[in-house]
Order: sequence, then C-alpha cells, then structure tokens
Amino acid sequence: MEIVILFATGEGQTRKIAEFIADISREKGHEVTLVDVSDRMPDLAFEDAGKVILAASVHERRHPKAFEVTLRALRTVLERCPSLMISVSLKAAFPETLDEARDYLTEMQMRTGFTADESVLVGGAVRTGSYDYFQTQIVRHVALQGQDIDWTRAEHEFTDWQMLSSRVESFLNG
Repeated sequence: MEIVILFATGEGQTRKIAEFIADISREKGHEVTLVDVSDRMPDLAFEDAGKVILAASVHERRHPKAFEVTLRALRTVLERCPSLMISVSLKAAFPETLDEARDYLTEMQMRTGFTADESVLVGGAVRTGSYDYFQTQIVRHVALQGQDIDWTRAEHEFTDWQMLSSRVESFLNG
C-alpha cells in the first residue's frame, strides 16, 4: 500500500518524526512518499495513496501556515483516504499541559476545515544550544512553563518514540 506522509517542521524534530514513521511504514512493506509541505513545489500525488499521515509542529500556538494552507487546499482529496494527524508540541509532553496541546489541534481543524480520522499528540524537542537569550526565556517560561530541564544540554527530546510507533503501527494495520 502507498503511504503518503505530509509534514512541516520548525526546528527539525517533526522531520525526524516523519522519517521515523516512513521507516516504520517501509518495514511493514509499504511504499512511502515523504513530502515536506514547506517546499515551494512539492510533488503531491494521491492517486495511489492508501493512507495519509500528516505531521506538523506547533510554534506560538499554531501549526505552520504552509501546512494549514496545504490541508485546506487538499481537504477533499485528503478526506478520501484514511488519515492520521501527528501534532508535535512541547505542551503534548506534559500531562498538565495536554489540554492546551489538544486546543492547538482543534484550532487547526477549525481553520482548515479538515479533521483527520485519527490524531496523536506528540511531545517535541528543545534545542537549547541554538536559542538566543530571549528565545531561551520564551521556551523556559512560556512553552515549558517552568518544567525543570538541564539547560546545559544542547537538546532535549520529549518525543515518546514507543507510543508513536505503537500508534502508527495500529493505524497502518487498521
């Protein structure tokens, strides 16, 4: 079966997640088309798609504009295939902020008019080594809301790879 994976990333974690999903799909014997929707001229073909997996990161309460525009433009095509939406955010990493992560997904669905058949909230990553002072303060006090992490490390992954693998496999098998 052909699996189409559309993704948009901000700092690279969602690309890593999309590639992880592509690897799982290939291991299950599926053909995979992996498309970064932020490319100016992405090659989008859905004729042979058996299932579609969508993955996008959240920054400043929104999924990337290019991703939302793509969903809105392809809504009728996407509605013909079983779909799984992976929403990647720091808020999805902690039980006390999970409701806010759900809100991001709901808001995107309202803006695009598209709701995937299934959705998964996935924790993202923090790349502390690439932030300036102000970005660090925003991540620390707004995105992480005081969660205690080791700021001397260059990267913190909050992605639950085992849960993600299980959900993707379930979607592919279902």
